[in-house]
Amino acid sequence: MTLADGTIGDMYTVVDIQTDTNIERRLEALGLIRGTKIQLLGRKRSGTSIFYVRGTRLAVGQKIACGIEVTGGDDHE
Repeated sequence: MTLADGTIGDMYTVVDIQTDTNIERRLEALGLIRGTKIQLLGRKRSGTSIFYVRGTRLAVGQKIACGIEVTGGDDHE
């Protein structure tokens, strides 16, 4: 599943990031790498996902959130 599909309040683990190279590098610089634990805090009407990662709140647009593959929450795969 992707971050865009996540349930607000649930904890997830990043499995893969499939976005433009520049965006992927920027996310890595902010601490969002494979294996990182994140908590989805909210979602705006525009599709922006707000999440907590490594002590910081981050927000990404819907296109980027769709490129962040996660596992956890109620996902039992």
